[in-house]
Amino acid sequence: MTGAEPAAMPTNRPAWVVRSRAHDFVAIVLLAFMGVLAGGAALTESLTFDEMAHIGAGLSYWQKFDLRFNEEHPPLAKLLASLPLVLRGTRTDYSSPAWTESTGFFDAYMGQWVFGEYVLNRWNNPVQVLAWSRAPMLLLALALGWCIYVCGARIGGGWGGLLALACYASAPVFLSIAPLVHTDIAITLFSLLSLWSFASVWREPTRRNTALLAISLTGALLSKFSAVLVFFAFVAVAVSTRWRSIPGQPTDKAATRAWRRTRWRATLKATLWAMMLVYAVYFVFSWHQPSDSLSFLGNGHVSLVLRRLFMPPWLYLRGMALVAMTGNRPAFLLGHTHPHGVWYYFPVLLLLKSPLGFLGLPVLTALAAWRWKTFGQNAAPVIPAESQIHWRVLWVSLLVFSGICILSHLNVSFRHFSVPLVLLMLMIAPLPALLQRFRGNSPKLAAAAAALTVIFLLNCIPDAVRQYPNYFPFVSAFAFGRPAYTLMSDSNVDWNQSLPEVRRFAEQHAINKLKIDEYGWTFTSAVVPNSELWDCQQPADEDAGQWVVVSANVLVDMHNCAWLLRYPHQAIAEGSMYAVQLPKPLPVAGTPGGPPLPADTRIMFGFTFEPRIMFQKLVEDPASIDNVVQEMAARFQEQAKKKSQK
Repeated sequence: MTGAEPAAMPTNRPAWVVRSRAHDFVAIVLLAFMGVLAGGAALTESLTFDEMAHIGAGLSYWQKFDLRFNEEHPPLAKLLASLPLVLRGTRTDYSSPAWTESTGFFDAYMGQWVFGEYVLNRWNNPVQVLAWSRAPMLLLALALGWCIYVCGARIGGGWGGLLALACYASAPVFLSIAPLVHTDIAITLFSLLSLWSFASVWREPTRRNTALLAISLTGALLSKFSAVLVFFAFVAVAVSTRWRSIPGQPTDKAATRAWRRTRWRATLKATLWAMMLVYAVYFVFSWHQPSDSLSFLGNGHVSLVLRRLFMPPWLYLRGMALVAMTGNRPAFLLGHTHPHGVWYYFPVLLLLKSPLGFLGLPVLTALAAWRWKTFGQNAAPVIPAESQIHWRVLWVSLLVFSGICILSHLNVSFRHFSVPLVLLMLMIAPLPALLQRFRGNSPKLAAAAAALTVIFLLNCIPDAVRQYPNYFPFVSAFAFGRPAYTLMSDSNVDWNQSLPEVRRFAEQHAINKLKIDEYGWTFTSAVVPNSELWDCQQPADEDAGQWVVVSANVLVDMHNCAWLLRYPHQAIAEGSMYAVQLPKPLPVAGTPGGPPLPADTRIMFGFTFEPRIMFQKLVEDPASIDNVVQEMAARFQEQAKKKSQK
């Protein structure tokens, strides 16, 4: 072959890989199924942990063109979620100290929570604000589902696309996070689009494919800073072509170099366009943001222009730095707290947080592929020639993303594994095509494998219905009967979403004043009237004989409160929270069945002070933000000094 570009590969496909209108109709039904379950669950849930910061921040982006809040995440998801709020005229007060005192970097980091509290619970109707801001996120999740279906159909035909989509639409982890104002769905959608567009560029480096890659990369880079991982996948795919060629790749060395150079040039062009679009978004939405943080550039007219021009990359890099600073956190898994992430965190959570049927499908696909490779050497490839580069990109990217997640020290929640999880679902797409091939020479084997596939699906979809609307605390049979709070923590169990269920519990038991040890910064009284913050490690004498409610996360991980479960208790929202009736009188601290001694108590997130009390004080007095930040800095420095002396 010469160095000339190869002609476009043929697109004639066997009947079993043709996507039909009937397949599209079933896909729409599956997406409607997901929308009803995820959307319905979201309407019954309270504000989750990070949504307070994200909703208020997104609203301020549109109204003030100022990106001071929530710099640790790029703005796209927050802009989308808050757009309906802007159009509806959601009220904000930018004369409040929650805004005016949040000018510095760390001040804004604290102020974003206070501002979000005021937006949701002080200035507006929290139920309406939450519902409207979650609607665009649910649509984004459904768009991701459609992309999974289309990509799966390109690889394994219409049935393959539907199989991958069914796994996604019934996955508890996606049903729980799909409507939330967060970055996980956005980064998963645009990472998948970026990987698919990259494959299209390497198949045919046309202007259209290059433009689609640029748009997809823009969406990824504006969704989450972890979007840089797609570039590691790009490099891994390119390296893989040196060991194993793809359809259309020349065999002559000189031609191969020219072939790669053309594709890398298109990829670089798309990346540069994406960077310029990201710059434009940051430039527009930081237009009114003070540039004092770049005062080292000077204060003259020219310097002020330079400061404004350098603000977008400065904000982006500063956000990445903040993520790096907070990226090494303790990990709680299988009843043990580790000082940082452990390599087996996500493999274990894959077993614990996935339906058994879903876990069986990749195994069945791998066995079917092995048998076809072993006994069907002379048959045509299962993956169509025009999609083999896409298949290469997907499985190589699965290895790259999974490897980085496993090596990462940020092991907080299964939702951070969303990109590899979707790629794993797409690995199942060839299964129907493989079974179709077996029908000719191994009909009994094909029938048995098809029956297994149906059984696995019947485990996934009905389970999703049975678990409704409590998807956060879902655990599979691999928990072997152990409650979720003994195995994992954070949004894997409770993300403060179950306060409406707590309110119903209080109403059913005629409790006028309920004490709650919550997992979050909110004032629970916004959802549960007359409730107040409580520490399950330090009960007061007046609590004896009363009902209290605790987050599942504080029982073993965040606090030391397993002692409570010796007494009458009731799971709320399938174990996200627990209501406990305290004994009367209360046992003495340190005795069997009693609260822990002061030396054995734990503070949330390893802080040296109670962060929830600090937050509530900030809400009552936002003008104290700067003083609180200085006090926190002093405490952290003292804590670091003590650690270094040990």
